[in-house]
Amino acid sequence: MAARHAKRSPVPAHAGIGLRFPHQRLIAEQHPAAAWFEVHTENYFGGGTRLNYLERIREHYALSLHGTALSLGSAEGLDAAHLKRVAECAARLEPGLISEHLSFSRVDGIYYADLLPLPLTEEALNLVCRNVDAMQDALKRQVLVENPSTYLQFRHSTIPEWEFLSAVAARTGCGILCDVNNIYVSACNHRWDALAYLDGLPPDAVGEIHLAGHAKCVIGGVSVLIDNHGSRVAEPVWDLFDAALRRFGPKPALIEWDTDIPEFSVLQDEAARAERRLRAERALDRISGGGHADAA
Repeated sequence: MAARHAKRSPVPAHAGIGLRFPHQRLIAEQHPAAAWFEVHTENYFGGGTRLNYLERIREHYALSLHGTALSLGSAEGLDAAHLKRVAECAARLEPGLISEHLSFSRVDGIYYADLLPLPLTEEALNLVCRNVDAMQDALKRQVLVENPSTYLQFRHSTIPEWEFLSAVAARTGCGILCDVNNIYVSACNHRWDALAYLDGLPPDAVGEIHLAGHAKCVIGGVSVLIDNHGSRVAEPVWDLFDAALRRFGPKPALIEWDTDIPEFSVLQDEAARAERRLRAERALDRISGGGHADAA
């Protein structure tokens, strides 16, 4: 499939919006204000009207592809057919960024509907690195790996999650997609220190930041946070975003909203709130002579 674009448009260090189907036509036809868009890669494997709309949108906005089902944690390796379709989609759309999750969702050829957590061990680290290498080799470019939101921990895990993710980046040369909502959710569920998690990530490896809403549930009498992407970003997550910007500098930052999807103007409002924080961090950099890079 031939790409329509002469070259890949870099994703700027501004606030983008997760593009979902209800807003495709609006964006393709009216070109509302937005810095960039991110889409779920697998939603565009089938071609047709959805892909046609996305190609029209791609002519006016920078684009990021965010995978949800490649299963970087699968012990049997990556599904070659799935990886081939990811590569074809990337070649056609020429996104500025490509990312996947630190999780697994496939066992013995069976796909599950969840991003399942990994035991954080040396064995798991080795297989994740092999799979990340395979993905980057197939795509012939760096990918970003996203920290998960989790609701359980394995008793035999030996590596803190932030150290595990940092080791994957160091060994493979991949980047990190730092989802601050996921950090907050997991930190609350497991009684981690969210700021210590941020401090454990290498700033130079972080290529993107995600923001989203979450829900509080009571399961078996225990309060659990669920990363449901169905509401505005919570205030503690905004605070964590501020801390991430202080540590990593301005990065492309995305508003995710996947359930109970609101009017596009609500997403623009959330993106504007993130953009004000990015702007403030740039101003502090200029005043202090800081070394944060501005990719805008």
